[in-house]
Amino acid sequence: MVKCMQSTARMCGQGSHGLARMFVCVLLVILVGCGGRPKNVLTPVADSAPEATRVNLLVTTTRSRSKIEGEMFTGERAAEPTFADITVSIPPESARKVGEVAWPQKLPPNPATDFATLKADEITRDEAKSWLSATVRKTGDGSVLVFIHGFNNRFEDSVYRFAQIVQDSGVRSAPLLVTWPSRGSLLAYGYDRESTNYTRNALETLFQYLAQDPEVKEVSILAHSMGNWLALEALRQMAIRNGRLPAKFENVMLAAPDVDVDVFRQQIADMGQPRPHFTLFVSRDDRALAVSRRVWGDVARLGAIDPEQAPFKQELSDNKITVIDLTKVKAGDRLHHGKFAESPEVVRLIGARISDGQALTDSKVGLGDTLVAVTTGTAAAAGNVAGLILAAPVAVIDADTRDNYAGNVSGLIGSAASQNSGSNCEPGEKAERGQRACVR
Repeated sequence: MVKCMQSTARMCGQGSHGLARMFVCVLLVILVGCGGRPKNVLTPVADSAPEATRVNLLVTTTRSRSKIEGEMFTGERAAEPTFADITVSIPPESARKVGEVAWPQKLPPNPATDFATLKADEITRDEAKSWLSATVRKTGDGSVLVFIHGFNNRFEDSVYRFAQIVQDSGVRSAPLLVTWPSRGSLLAYGYDRESTNYTRNALETLFQYLAQDPEVKEVSILAHSMGNWLALEALRQMAIRNGRLPAKFENVMLAAPDVDVDVFRQQIADMGQPRPHFTLFVSRDDRALAVSRRVWGDVARLGAIDPEQAPFKQELSDNKITVIDLTKVKAGDRLHHGKFAESPEVVRLIGARISDGQALTDSKVGLGDTLVAVTTGTAAAAGNVAGLILAAPVAVIDADTRDNYAGNVSGLIGSAASQNSGSNCEPGEKAERGQRACVR
């Protein structure tokens, strides 16, 4: 706690920029603390436990590198994609609940009971190609599973969650994680959304490579929440550029897609024929999508539709989209498993896990975050002093709000510092977010 307070005080002591800065600095020092689960868990440990399982992932990201040990990548944007080779140790089922990430309670983690990082190496593009070729050959069917996480995810959240999905689903495909610049806070919705747009070209480039690699025989995509927008846009771009999508892109699983239904209709039309087999997981009681609907003009979000109602029922049928209504699943209807009977293996395995309650995110939404989103609107609250004032009393007692609060206050301070220092930049230069130096 003392170290955390000292580092916060140092950050706030980098100059004064008015009452707003002073206010948020005081709140940050008082409220942030070091509560919640340990962060920055990607520092490798020496070895795993005897009964633990190792999951090796190829990661590509448009996030910026972090200078913090164990964080590896931040929520900010990088100019070029980066690649990483990461191995996660997963404790035996006797020590954890299947479908959940056993986050460490303290660092270093105990591999006998916790998820632990064994390797976290940044690699070159050529090394990533070699990793993919070697791993695809081991699958037996030349298959690749691409996972694209959703809104409000830190880098380590997506790494550990995907490792858990690979382990518990039993998928044999080469696991490829695409992680885009999310700041890991409910109050950064607007930034996260633009980060998916920022990553579209990089994801299409990846898809084009997979399409051209003769060793890759089958590509399946699993996207969650806002990650669906990124996946669909990259597929749409690829189809328009190439005239069609490659046949090896067989399966696209859309879990709780935060996508405007009208836009989805256009995206599907633009992809043309043939298209991958789409499986849509919807939940009409998804609160995150309810907030998103408010932000985006009260148009239904694809992940929250009632698939039995017009016009959705007919449209989904016409486009041969398999729909799993998780709202009914929660009510005890177990017949949904039958819908996977004729699906490809990867869809059966992943779909069964999602239907059984498999989480696809480890983002922490605090009570204060929810309060601000409901009272002021998520997009309006992001980076807003008024929004932080509303959340401040809750941050005192709620650890998740307190964790997210730190990042939002830091961002607000960094923005103020950038605006102040930016006035001294030469033409054609700008101030980096939260930094004094001007860059071109």
